Amino acid sequence: MTDDAAHAFAHPEERAAILSGPQPLDRISLRDHVVQADIGAFQQERGQTQRLRFNVVVEVGPAGPLNDDVDRILSYDRITEAIGAELAVGRLNLLETLAEGVAARILAAPQAARVFLRVEKLDIGPYALGVEIVRSRTDAGIARSDDTLHPLVVFLDNATIAAADLAARLTRWQQDGPVILTVGPPDMARPATGHRPTQARIDLLAIEQNAWVLAARDPRCVVVETRTEIDWAMRHGRMVVWAPSKLVLDAVQGPESRDAVALALWLAGMLGAKRLIVHGDATLPADPFVPVTRA
Repeated sequence: MTDDAAHAFAHPEERAAILSGPQPLDRISLRDHVVQADIGAFQQERGQTQRLRFNVVVEVGPAGPLNDDVDRILSYDRITEAIGAELAVGRLNLLETLAEGVAARILAAPQAARVFLRVEKLDIGPYALGVEIVRSRTDAGIARSDDTLHPLVVFLDNATIAAADLAARLTRWQQDGPVILTVGPPDMARPATGHRPTQARIDLLAIEQNAWVLAARDPRCVVVETRTEIDWAMRHGRMVVWAPSKLVLDAVQGPESRDAVALALWLAGMLGAKRLIVHGDATLPADPFVPVTRA
């Protein structure tokens, strides 16, 4: 095996040493950490767990005198907690997405300078297949600045979507920072299947149809469906309209109700919203976990 091939398949600890540069940083590592997760883009992978193996190396910057103080170091727990937290956000299709999210969580720690991360599926066949990434604090967009952002979430009823002053309202909301717009279904009959799982999908798709109706009213209303798109919009102060199917169906702990306002409140809680504004005569939740006001 050539040196290049050997380096490509080497453990992340060896890869980190090779790429450490003339002034290597200290490194901490996690080897052969195996967890169960529901992940995969193929239908046969959905609804069942499979084993994932993580190997992670984190280069840490100088911490000064440690004084045997655990608060001055990057704890090993930070790595395993980052993996657990990212898997808890919701079901993922791609290992690449999972690796990016875990690396970003680790790099949010002030001591972390660079992460070498390999994640592999162990149950696909008589082999391990996976991805490896290297990310540093200086990489564009790696810090989760959106973790400290608190968007305004607005639920629009159909009368507000059709209102003549919609553009003025959008402008006013935008002055308050990033805005996530949510809607309910359109005022028309929907197919009734009598089958709860399929009906839930039909109801979510009806909401998404109305999201596109809103998008047609104003070019600022960009329809998005993934957490990545929402996070990007928040970081850049953009306004988006939420299409709920993906996040709701992939959520580990999804909303208890498919009511449109309940979905908006669930999203607001997940994003740490500063406030949820509800238009229309919908019933407001009795004990909301984010501030809720009626427009």
